[in-house]
Amino acid sequence: MEQITLGGGCFWCLEAVFQRIQGVLEVISGYAGGQVPDPTYSAVCRGDSGHAEVVDIRFDPAVISLDRVLDLFFQAHDPTTLNRQGNDVGPQYRSIILYRDDNQLAAAKAALARVRSRFSMPLVTELAPLDTFYPAELEHQDYYNRHRSQPYCQWVIQPKLGKLQLKAI
Repeated sequence: MEQITLGGGCFWCLEAVFQRIQGVLEVISGYAGGQVPDPTYSAVCRGDSGHAEVVDIRFDPAVISLDRVLDLFFQAHDPTTLNRQGNDVGPQYRSIILYRDDNQLAAAKAALARVRSRFSMPLVTELAPLDTFYPAELEHQDYYNRHRSQPYCQWVIQPKLGKLQLKAI
C-alpha cells in the first residue's frame, strides 16, 4: 500500500472524490503543512495554525498508480487559485501536495508538468515534505456520505462528483 497527502480546497470535497476511486482503500480528512501541533478545525479555519485542509489517501498501487491519483487530484480542484477554491478562501484551502519521499516528489513534479498545459493560468500548487498529518475531528470524516442533504454537499460536492463522472453512491 502507498499513501499520499493532498490538499485542494475543502477536505470534504477531496474525500468524497477519492472515496469513489477504485484502488483507493482509505481517505482520512485532516490537517498538515502548518506549525501548530494538534490543530483544531476552528484554528485551521481561522488561519491561525498554518495548516491546510488535506486528505491522506491510502491506495493500492497495483490497482491505481500514484500518477493516476495525482491526475485525479488536478481534475478535482483548481490549482491556479492561490489560497482559494470557489467560495472557500484562505491559506487552509491552498493547493498542496505533501510528499513522503523522493519518489513522490518526482511524481508530483512530473504531474505538474503533465497538467500545466490544461490551464491558462500559472499553477500555484505547493510541494512540501509531509511533516505530520493530523486527522480531523470525527465529525469531518466521511462527511459527504453522512450529510448529502446539506446545502454545501448539494451545491459544491455533488456537482464536483458529477463533473468527474463519479456516482454519489
